Amino acid sequence: MLKLSENPPVIWPAVDSLASLGDRWMVAHTKARCEKALAWDLLHGEVPYFLPMIERIRISGGRKRHVLLPLFPSYVFICGDDDARYAALATDRVCKMIPVVDTQQFLKELLAIEQATRNRANLDPYPLLPVGQQCRIKAGPFIGLEGTVVRRNGTARFVLHVDFIGMGAAMEVDADLLEEV
Repeated sequence: MLKLSENPPVIWPAVDSLASLGDRWMVAHTKARCEKALAWDLLHGEVPYFLPMIERIRISGGRKRHVLLPLFPSYVFICGDDDARYAALATDRVCKMIPVVDTQQFLKELLAIEQATRNRANLDPYPLLPVGQQCRIKAGPFIGLEGTVVRRNGTARFVLHVDFIGMGAAMEVDADLLEEV
């Protein structure tokens, strides 16, 4: 089990925003549990990537340990050209590379995930995107994020979408901060 300091960076190279990395994105569908290893390989190969991770507490050997887990298991988002694609495939950690057609929408969705992770939102993986009310957050550190409101165990939840991979991330938001899109 890795210490928090032994994990790869969430975004490489370190930039203020994913938008500054470029507009040519692809999604690496990795082999099982190879997301962090692929991120390290991409970092050493100087290939820009985004691997959103969430902190969780696990009990191992009778001790509580803080670990970082990929928000979207088996997916790493890569920015670059055909050379970046080849570098990722050459690691033998990728099952397939998925090209992104609508990069503007895709980048908008990734920027929402980036903003939520940078502001330490309590995110949970949300595998199936719900049918519900589209809303925007109108105040606070998550201002401008758009997603879907769902109910889970009687609690209102806000789901950030990454439609391209058919997944999302759920977070709790005060209902007073939401406005209809």
